Amino acid sequence: MLKIRPKKENFCLVEKENPELYKELFPYIEPPRIFFDGKYIPPQPPAQIYITDTTFRDGQQARTPYTPEQIEALYKFLHRLSGPKGIIRKTEFFLYTPKDREALERCLSLGYPYPEITGWIRAKKEDLNLVKEAGLKETGMLTSCSDYHIYLKLGKTRKQALEDYLAVVKEALSYGIKPRCHFEDITRADIYGFVIPFAIELMKLREESKIDIKIRLCDTLGVAVPYPEAVLPISVPKLVRAFIDEAGVPEELLEWHGHNDYYKSVINATAAWLYGCSYVNTSLLGIGERTGNTPLEAMVFEYIALKGSPDGMDTTVITEIANYYKTVLHEKIPFRQPFVGDDFNATRAGIHIDGLIKNEEIYNSFDSVKVLGRPIHIIITDKSGTAGVAYWVNTYLNLPQEKKVDKKHPGVVKIYKKILEQYERGRITSISNEEMLALTKKYIPELFESELDHLRNYAINLISKLIEEFVQERDIISLEVKRIRPLFENFLDEHPYIQFIYIVDTEGKPIFGLTKDLEYKKEFERLFATETFEDREWFIKPLKTGKTFVSKFYTSRITGSLCITVSAPIRNAEEEIIGLLGMDIRFEDLVKMESENET
Repeated sequence: MLKIRPKKENFCLVEKENPELYKELFPYIEPPRIFFDGKYIPPQPPAQIYITDTTFRDGQQARTPYTPEQIEALYKFLHRLSGPKGIIRKTEFFLYTPKDREALERCLSLGYPYPEITGWIRAKKEDLNLVKEAGLKETGMLTSCSDYHIYLKLGKTRKQALEDYLAVVKEALSYGIKPRCHFEDITRADIYGFVIPFAIELMKLREESKIDIKIRLCDTLGVAVPYPEAVLPISVPKLVRAFIDEAGVPEELLEWHGHNDYYKSVINATAAWLYGCSYVNTSLLGIGERTGNTPLEAMVFEYIALKGSPDGMDTTVITEIANYYKTVLHEKIPFRQPFVGDDFNATRAGIHIDGLIKNEEIYNSFDSVKVLGRPIHIIITDKSGTAGVAYWVNTYLNLPQEKKVDKKHPGVVKIYKKILEQYERGRITSISNEEMLALTKKYIPELFESELDHLRNYAINLISKLIEEFVQERDIISLEVKRIRPLFENFLDEHPYIQFIYIVDTEGKPIFGLTKDLEYKKEFERLFATETFEDREWFIKPLKTGKTFVSKFYTSRITGSLCITVSAPIRNAEEEIIGLLGMDIRFEDLVKMESENET
């Protein structure tokens, strides 16, 4: 039978000859049970609530380990999402391998106050040296508290386990390190026979050392429930209040860590907040052992709902994080996963689509563009109609108002006709985004940047940056041919897609030009020696605006190649324009270079 709570003065360690496995709650041959004692306790939320992160610890135990570069990128996302108030308060790191330590050093060097970086170790004194060497102020340590772990895994008695844990905590305190004791498997532990006595001993050490000792309540197998009337050890409300009311643990030293084995990770974390736990531990996308941890992004939304404000958190970063997982980490995020799945705010029902077109608040509970940077999507079927097709095109392509199409657009009508033909031939699945994109490119091509436009924009970005840096070279500013020549020669060697490079004065008269193309060298030199360029657009525009100029496509009259000309003003120390630098780019060579870079 389940034990009732002992009197407060009897909170002493209870040694057992045999482990207490709570078989009434956990029969093992069947799923766990939920029992109720009918004793209700009211919510008592803490003064402040925060989110902590275990992406780089528990989150790494369920996937291919992150590289140090990836950890740094994700840590930067966490910092931006956290906001100026540091709502995402802490994140924990492994410390064991060279890669662990490199990732730690990368993130520490950023100097972010939040999330504060903490460690994670086993409850062993030798592991504390890793924390000390890393210079961390806080570390988590594994202090398993259920008899499943103490008796069956560690092969110890409760007294031995307690003494070993306290010894490591004392060692950490001697180094000035804040211990964070992870009460592993607390939801299958003897709360008044081991857990509360252990917590009381920790609070005594806190009082003696004047160093805070934190406690993480770990629902290792996800068997906890959020119901205050449920029994210990599975009731989250009763667990949290037992630490505060019976063991005297301040609310700001309590943290909840849950798993999602029974779909309760989010509501259990919320219950922990509501009943006095200041911190809930999470991981990005909920990635963790087995069914995962409490998703960080879910608790961001829970925080906003409970507090009535995001408190400076930049929730659009959630979408950036999801995109990073998909494109860089190649993580397969379930399509319907809230907030981060591709279809989390998509609908396919024709009647819903009609409502969204009239007013998106009818079927959307928040402005997903403002909050997450994601428009509402619809799933196209034969029931979508031309209005649905137009809505898909406008939202999926994120078209500005002046480019949006309506249901009467000829291209939209053609797309819907093709969709209907597929269903008439027996199709039963929805039209994928990829299929819709192909149809849109075919029937409304004007909405898309052409390959030529794409390559021209690539050229503009590349060459504009190059020329703007190049015109600041001292040898260029000198306008002295003997100083310019070696600079031009090196530049053409590094950028072989440039067929001609030249400088003219402010009247359009040539100063110096160079090409490495022997086939056209003589003709270029003759042209440059006999002509002036005051009437050329590449000369007039930058002289007039003071900005870099990029021409439209043209065919070179010397080489016959498709070209672009880029020109920029040369300025002296007083910012006066003293000449112009121009470059003629062979477009075909630039295309080849881009193709090579993409492979």
